[in-house]
Amino acid sequence: MARLAAFVAFLAVPLVEIYVLIQVGQVIGPWWTILGLVAISVLGAWLIRREWRGTWGALRTALSTGRLPDRELVDAGLVVIGGTLLLTPGFVTDLVGFFFLLPVTRSIARRALTSLVTRRVQVRAARWGPVSRPRADDRIIEGEVVDDDR
Repeated sequence: MARLAAFVAFLAVPLVEIYVLIQVGQVIGPWWTILGLVAISVLGAWLIRREWRGTWGALRTALSTGRLPDRELVDAGLVVIGGTLLLTPGFVTDLVGFFFLLPVTRSIARRALTSLVTRRVQVRAARWGPVSRPRADDRIIEGEVVDDDR
């Protein structure tokens, strides 16, 4: 199921981007469309740099105080994904990239991602059942070697 979703995403996203670029180009003109893409990329690069510094600082602070940096790690991942999307040419990926980069909307994405991962872990844990540790005597297997060639 995940492979099918990835295949559809890799096929659908470029098609949607091309469609949106054509539509925007017809409305505002091709040169303004290109200028808009360049301007968004420049703004995105500046924003990536700013947000990465803040995220990296928060991560270092959490580690230096001995606290588990769960929130900071999720934020760092979202900043990396958002930055990658912002540097990809296209208006749709830029919109999603800004959503992951801006602190106000990144908190929404963080909560959604945390909820999704928590549900998946709970489903898998329920499917696997309780986990038991092996006892020391469980590792010893007594047996006899029989040579069939004799």
